[in-house]
Amino acid sequence: MTDHPAPTAAVLIIGDEILSGRTQDVNLNAIARFLTPLGIDLMEARTVGDRQDQIVAALNALRSAHDHVFTTGGIGPTHDDITADAVGAAFGVAVSEHPEALAILERRYGPGEFTAARRRMARIPEGGSLIANPVTDAPGFQIGNVFVMAGVPRIMEAMLQDVAPRLAAGAVVHSRAIRVVGVGESAIADVLRAAAEGRPDLSFGSYPFGFGGDQTVGTQLVIRGRDSRKVDAAEHDLSQELRSLGIDIAVT
Repeated sequence: MTDHPAPTAAVLIIGDEILSGRTQDVNLNAIARFLTPLGIDLMEARTVGDRQDQIVAALNALRSAHDHVFTTGGIGPTHDDITADAVGAAFGVAVSEHPEALAILERRYGPGEFTAARRRMARIPEGGSLIANPVTDAPGFQIGNVFVMAGVPRIMEAMLQDVAPRLAAGAVVHSRAIRVVGVGESAIADVLRAAAEGRPDLSFGSYPFGFGGDQTVGTQLVIRGRDSRKVDAAEHDLSQELRSLGIDIAVT
């Protein structure tokens, strides 16, 4: 989509509760929306359970392939919160109580409330730096190009505010959408293919909507690229081509 490769990112979602269907993940969408205005391309996402060997294997694959890796889940106080240990194993470093994390948690909990379980949340792989948690104080952490965050969506999104300044950002991706009404995507597949082949530096997507009943059937076409002038020109030319075929459109 550009002559200058953008920074890339991946997400590793951790937790048996996600794989079992008991909990629906929304963090992937939040991270994708967070990265878009930073010009960072989210290229891959994986979900693994609370098993250290799976976490280590996935994390090592992702961190070697992408500029940034975000993990969510598994840093709480219970026995199945094993992400810190798995990240330590992936990096080949010990995991121990981080003095600053310990101090944060000691301030958070009153006398008699700072239990052994809560103390586990101060364990950070050696060499890691803390990620602030303005919701419950229990910090996440960064080690290398890996950002380890909570699985609770509200907490994870709050942590992203401390993560943003640390990221290598790229040029912002611009997008234009063309809403084609009353026409399915198969009817405009050839037109869209020709547009994409004519502008290989841009991304062209097709997303059908409205199925069955009295719903309006149509297709949403999305053009994305880092040069806004090229995106605008592509939108103009594709709109003109569709109109010449007698197709009703709306540009958004």
